[in-house]
Amino acid sequence: MNIEDKLQEQIIEAIKELYKADVDPSEIILQKTKKEFKGHYTLVTFPLLKISKKNPEHTARQIGSYLSDKLPFISEFNVIKGFLNLSISSSMWINELAKIDHTPDFGFTPITDKSPLYMVEYSSPNTNKPLHLGHVRNNLLGHSLSEILKANGIKVIKTNLVNDRGIHICKSMVAWKKWGKGETPQSSGKKGDHLVGDYYVLFEKNYKAEVEELMRQGLSKEEAEDKSPLIQEAREMLRRWEAGDPEVVNLWKMMNEWVYTGFDETYKRLGITFDKIYYESQTYLVGKKMVLEGLKKGIFYQKEDGSVWADLTSYGLDHKLLLRADGTSVYITQDIGTAKLRFDDYPIDKMIYVVGNEQNYHFQVLAILLDMLGFKFGKGLLHFSYGMVELPEGKMKSREGTVVDADDLIDEMIETAREISQELGKLDECTPEEAEEIVTMIGMGALKYFILKVDPKKNMTFNPKESIDFDGNTGPFIQYTHARIKSVLRKAAEQGIEFPEKLDTSAPLSEKEKGLVQLLTEFANVVKQAGDEYNISLIANCVYDLAKEYNQFYHDFPILREENPALRDFRLMLSKNIATTIKRGMSLLGIEVPERM
Repeated sequence: MNIEDKLQEQIIEAIKELYKADVDPSEIILQKTKKEFKGHYTLVTFPLLKISKKNPEHTARQIGSYLSDKLPFISEFNVIKGFLNLSISSSMWINELAKIDHTPDFGFTPITDKSPLYMVEYSSPNTNKPLHLGHVRNNLLGHSLSEILKANGIKVIKTNLVNDRGIHICKSMVAWKKWGKGETPQSSGKKGDHLVGDYYVLFEKNYKAEVEELMRQGLSKEEAEDKSPLIQEAREMLRRWEAGDPEVVNLWKMMNEWVYTGFDETYKRLGITFDKIYYESQTYLVGKKMVLEGLKKGIFYQKEDGSVWADLTSYGLDHKLLLRADGTSVYITQDIGTAKLRFDDYPIDKMIYVVGNEQNYHFQVLAILLDMLGFKFGKGLLHFSYGMVELPEGKMKSREGTVVDADDLIDEMIETAREISQELGKLDECTPEEAEEIVTMIGMGALKYFILKVDPKKNMTFNPKESIDFDGNTGPFIQYTHARIKSVLRKAAEQGIEFPEKLDTSAPLSEKEKGLVQLLTEFANVVKQAGDEYNISLIANCVYDLAKEYNQFYHDFPILREENPALRDFRLMLSKNIATTIKRGMSLLGIEVPERM
């Protein structure tokens, strides 16, 4: 039982004894004491006044006196209006640290045979362009969310749905066929995903020119976009692909293979993996079949042109297209099919889609359609909706080729990390191999941390230079703190200092040291809260707080030079467990921490 649990238990007893009443545990509001007041935990007494029938200060003093008498680990208390601030003794904090030290995987809940099974879908790239900065945020969020769920004792299947069919893919195919002259990744020296992306941009450039020319001839913008010869070619290619035309299918397979090889390289650099990959080309027919069955049962309806629709007006929405007049399917059709296949494949308890907030409506509709089709998992699906990522200069556009390419971004981050590390002398004692490993770790840590420290729901601006800073709320600052602690522990070993089996609880701790142990104890609650609320940024900011407070402690207090052996041993054990917790917390973000810097 931790300190908070013990306090809550005794507060319930205090109310029973002082006021002859039972209290709901939810009305016991314990908070961390604000920095400007003395204490570690604060009881908010206002919800208890209806029971005590006394004013807030009187109630707080009565409960404070009771707790002080009953709990030897409360060293003192003070009352500010209706807030009871409780100070915890040094010996209790030393015991708490010893408990953490003896708890393997502190903060993590083990996975058992009875653990629920969640499936997390993320990445979901289109095979007509390389991964860009927006995909980077998606991949990092999906990976980190999966790790946090696992740390909460949940089995997770990480899955990717590759959008490998549709009009956008056909645009790249048409452009390559018209202007490619047989170019391949090998002949061009380009990564396959970059090569195919270049043809997508080339298609859009020529399509735009055709539309402008048709508008000059008197057509409206809508008419011009529909009548453009290039878009007609792309539509015809899609129709031929869905009909299984061997020539089109072979071209599609070849260009997709180029892209997959490119994607795999980028995923590897980001540290991203999947347990199962689904392909839209394999799921859309299942969805199409389900829509046609829904039509037969009268769940959906057909228009005169042959298109199939769902009437969602009773849900406060509009009418949703499910199959086009030419019989080709739309995104939602494929998502219906994929959902069915997934639940056929696995006994999933919860399905989580990591997709940007511009798709909020799409997932609202998908949940309703699956429910209409009779799938019990329909309403239980969760859309992990996140904000867009922009650059200081504004939004990115794939069609115009103005996106920040993921590979270029990774290269830039590592190069910037190299320059700054050399400038600050962080690599002076490293071999060339070690230096390369460390700059990669710092560059990737900076990128991942900068993105993950922001509340996922918020839009964010990514600034590469700001992210690589060895001071402030950044990945490199936390990584450097870990390396600093490891250096202290190595020096202790060199000096022959061994960790005692048991800490001396009489060591007189400073408020800074007590505060650090309190921060450590909070890690388990933060992991749980991050899992319950699907909020990755809570982990990032918890680890940063730990690193920041430790650095202040490191500057103000001697560790190896401490003359009191009991204090020195405590500080070494504190340092060791903070390093372990930083490493554990950063691993939930997919970030490695160096042993030396």
